[in-house]
Order: sequence, then structure tokens, then C-alpha cells
Amino acid sequence: MTDIKIVRQDNLELLSSLKDKTIDLIYCDILYGTGKDFKDYKDIKAIKEDVEAHYIPRLEEMHRVLKDDGSIYLHMDTRINHWLRSIMDDIFGYKCFRNEISWWYKRWSNVSYGYQKMHDVILFYSKDRGTFNIQYQEYSQPEVIEDTIRGVIDGKLVRLKDENGNYIKRQKENIGVPLHDVWELQHLQPTSKERVGYATQKPKALIEIIIKASSNEGDLVADFYLGSGTTAVVCKELNRRFIGCDINEVAVNTTLKRLNETHRWL
Repeated sequence: MTDIKIVRQDNLELLSSLKDKTIDLIYCDILYGTGKDFKDYKDIKAIKEDVEAHYIPRLEEMHRVLKDDGSIYLHMDTRINHWLRSIMDDIFGYKCFRNEISWWYKRWSNVSYGYQKMHDVILFYSKDRGTFNIQYQEYSQPEVIEDTIRGVIDGKLVRLKDENGNYIKRQKENIGVPLHDVWELQHLQPTSKERVGYATQKPKALIEIIIKASSNEGDLVADFYLGSGTTAVVCKELNRRFIGCDINEVAVNTTLKRLNETHRWL
């Protein structure tokens, strides 16, 4: 697999072996602090001291290996995002914070004391300005977007007509508006063709936004919490180089299988 490296290894060990300033983009769907024992891995508990002990050395290494114009995205939910934001501010610097992105999705509601939890959090930092290719989303109400040309006649703003009395339409392509920091994307459904049986698998559409926005073809992308391998698959399809690891054998084997089934090779 040219320019794709997948290893079964503790991420701190792999990070320690990498050279300074070699990675263009890091995306990690990190441990959420649920304390749950999933079929394929054990999550840490939402205890501040445990969170800091796990993440501080790893994020310091990620800062070291990230290029000066590189970016990092950390994906989590609301259990530990406040602690991670503080850690990232200390390591990367408050001025390097770019966005707190909310991934909003629909799922079955549960009876609970409080509002339904329907979003994940993605913290976006870059060491300097970083690569950023603007992504676009559709207008929220495209039917009300004026597609005709206006002009001033007798001091009044009016819709212009041609010689036949038809309104003159704009010729430019409608590409929408720059993407907001709330992403409405469907959670992977049980019947989705993307599903590979990994508990925390993320949809390709979500990762594609990040890869396209914060890297270019040929850049090196890293994922140190490999999971189901979605980041590796998207990088392969979008012509990015990739390095990733997971301590879990199932995650590594799942990723390798998905890569073998992906038709486009780097």
C-alpha cells in the first residue's frame, strides 16, 4: 500500500518515533471518557486526572510532529471536551484555536433528565494559519435565493427584464455558502453500506470535509486513534498519504480489509 502505513502500536510509541514537523494534518476520533468496555476496546473514565495523564503527553507529541502550517482536529462528545480544550490551549496556544465544530445528527430519543444529546464536538486547531480550503453548504432556503438580476430604474431597485419581458437570470454557478461550524450529517444507520461492524465508526462524509478543507493532494495525514479506519480510506480515495495506528488488533485488521476493498490506490 504505497504511502499508507498502518501499525498495531500504542500511539505514544508511534508518535515518539516520528520526526519533528512531518505531518500536515491530524484527525483523531479520541477516547470519549465513557468508561465503557466496548467489544473492540476499553474507554477511559471521565476523571480529570486520568484524562490529563492520557492526553497531555500524546498531544505534546502531536504538536511536535505537526508542521508549522499543519492542523489538528480532535473528535469527542461533551463528557471531556472542556478539559481537552484547556489542554489544547496550553499545548498549542489559545491563539491557535480555530473552531469548535458541532456534528449534529438524528437518532432515536431516550427518556432522560435533560435535553437530548444529539451532537459530537470537534476541536480544530492549527499551529499557524494552516491550509484551509473553504468548503460549501447549500443555502438553507434555496427557493428564496434571488436568481434574477436587479438594477436601479427611476431611483428604484427592480428586477431587470429582457426585450421579451422575461426576467434576466444570473449565469454564475450556485455553490452555496461557506460551511458553518454546525455540520448536519446523518449518523451511520444500521443498514448503511458503509458499516463494517465497528462500534464507533464515523461516516466518510464527515471525514471528507476535514481532509478536503485542511489538506491538499499528496499531504501526509495521521490518525493515532485508528478505529474502523475511515480516515485511512478517505485519504486513499482523495490521494493523500496516511499514517495511522491503534493498539487494538480488530481496528488494524478492519482498516486493512477496508483499504483492500477500496478501488483507488495512492
